Amino acid sequence: MNNKEHLTCEGLSNIVAIRASVNWGLSVILVKFFPNIVPVQRPLVKNQEIIDPNWVAGFVTGEGCFLINILKNKTGFSVSLKFTVGQHSRDAELIKSLINYLGCGQIYLRSNKDAVDFVVSRYSDISEKIIPFFDKYTIKGTKVKDLEDFKRVADIMKKKEHLTPEGLKQIRLIKAGTNSKRKN
Repeated sequence: MNNKEHLTCEGLSNIVAIRASVNWGLSVILVKFFPNIVPVQRPLVKNQEIIDPNWVAGFVTGEGCFLINILKNKTGFSVSLKFTVGQHSRDAELIKSLINYLGCGQIYLRSNKDAVDFVVSRYSDISEKIIPFFDKYTIKGTKVKDLEDFKRVADIMKKKEHLTPEGLKQIRLIKAGTNSKRKN
């Protein structure tokens, strides 16, 4: 763009080819207007070892999720917490490296096989590894509020209050305002 190449048909096609190789590729509209575009080859990143905890915090700020689940079961309801980080399957090795770095979690291939998820759902791992990590290496933006809610529910669970009707009600109220349901 600095060289004004985007103002030519060839230059614009080069930009669209780059866009085709990023994240989820081209939108339906771009495919309609550029049907013959071939995505550029992305370089393979061989060293996907995590060396900086602040990088992890930044990555989770953009790609992580702190989930609170309430499930009905035979005896009433159960509460669980889940920390996830998802990425396109081409970055599976990077996501797998989170297991070694954080000392917990599992990797799941999504059913469409285009994405992988790093998932931590064991309460002891969440309370002893995930929460202390993000207490030390802070995330930014609105996700901070989701982490705060996640920690509040973890504290309720630690005290076994989630097993009471009052505790369950409190968790439901917290959950109702998390993630995409949060009002500014």
